[in-house]
Amino acid sequence: MNRICKTGGILFLLGVLSLGPVWSQSVTWKKVRVLVYTKNGKGYVHDNIPNAVACIRTLGQQHGFAVDVADQPDVFTETNLKQYTLLLFASTNNDVFDTDQQRLTFRRYIEAGGGFVGIHSVMGTERNWSWFKRMIGGTFAWHPRFQPFTVEVLDTRHPSMQGLPKRWQKEDEFYFTKEMLPGPTVIMASDMTTLKPDEPEKIKTFGGSYTQLYPSAWYYNFDGGYTWCTTLGHAKTDYLNDELFIKHIFQGIRYVAGQVNRIDFSKAYADDRDSPIR
Repeated sequence: MNRICKTGGILFLLGVLSLGPVWSQSVTWKKVRVLVYTKNGKGYVHDNIPNAVACIRTLGQQHGFAVDVADQPDVFTETNLKQYTLLLFASTNNDVFDTDQQRLTFRRYIEAGGGFVGIHSVMGTERNWSWFKRMIGGTFAWHPRFQPFTVEVLDTRHPSMQGLPKRWQKEDEFYFTKEMLPGPTVIMASDMTTLKPDEPEKIKTFGGSYTQLYPSAWYYNFDGGYTWCTTLGHAKTDYLNDELFIKHIFQGIRYVAGQVNRIDFSKAYADDRDSPIR
């Protein structure tokens, strides 16, 4: 049977000992359209964003899916969003919408069966919007200095994890999360014990009840839609030169694209950004 351990609010899939879930991996790429969104609110803006955009464009060319890019929230209308298989937020940070109507439209897109891929500082996006934090499982708390650490795949059978090493040495920012919420299933985790102990008390504080493995990638069928997030992706060179990281991102896109059937706004129910979740 599947062994699932709930720790700190996010589900850890610890092992698949029998038949697990069946995921759709069949993607007709010529029908896939991705919107890469890059707006940042006030605060830190990652210099990796141009390279992330270039990376997704290259993947689109290689695999035959369409890629559009936007850095302004006027793209968030139902008429526009219904053409996209998934929305990819590339290291967005802080408030990325100008109005609550745009937030509502984003939410209704998810309710309509849309897909979402979040990369790196997406964890620090829309920190004051409870629904968004519920969708991604929490919000950014803190990270130690950029350094090497070990990443471990928890579910080698998940489509977005296939072909990745079971244990992966990665130089990146180790993200800690606060306001963790139940729902997402973690499929990859970072090993806290492999961090340099420069700030052991902070690591212990922000690690909370986690003592070794800490969530770093997960998926979530949430509120009618399909999401996949990774906390990796700080270094701008990774998007152009790190084949393993690029594979990680592509397989996240492939997984979500394989779940989305069509965008049907008649299924959306929210009439406010904070409507109770059904």
